[in-house]
Amino acid sequence: MKIWVDADACPVVVKEILFRAADRTGVQLTLVANQAMNTPPSANIRSVQVPRGFDVADDEIVKRIEAGDLVITSDIPLAAEVIAKGGHALSPRGEMHTRENIGARLNMRDFLDTMRSSGVEMGGGPAAFSQRDKQTFANSLDRFLVKFAG
Repeated sequence: MKIWVDADACPVVVKEILFRAADRTGVQLTLVANQAMNTPPSANIRSVQVPRGFDVADDEIVKRIEAGDLVITSDIPLAAEVIAKGGHALSPRGEMHTRENIGARLNMRDFLDTMRSSGVEMGGGPAAFSQRDKQTFANSLDRFLVKFAG
């Protein structure tokens, strides 16, 4: 089992939690982004830089993952592709995407996109990343690692 990170939009505090988890568990962690990523020196942590472009990092992750791998992403379509390949998807806010909930999340995302494109004002985007989000992510990651990497 490996952990892949859709790293362009991943909060720094989440990356730091992942760095510590990779070193603690020995699980291979790979950050995929269209810019250079600073990672601590570790045999378990690496980064892959992809060219700029729409969904280039997402496509690279989907190409490389195997069944059982974990992908950290807030991108719902990427999470759906990961699940379809037998992987697991966890948002940086600690929400596990599953076969049971991904369809509803895709539908809601598409509905909101349609509303925005028709001119409906949808507000200012997601709330700022909070201490509670950080703790929820860390707890969800720990539960996952105990279940699948232990």
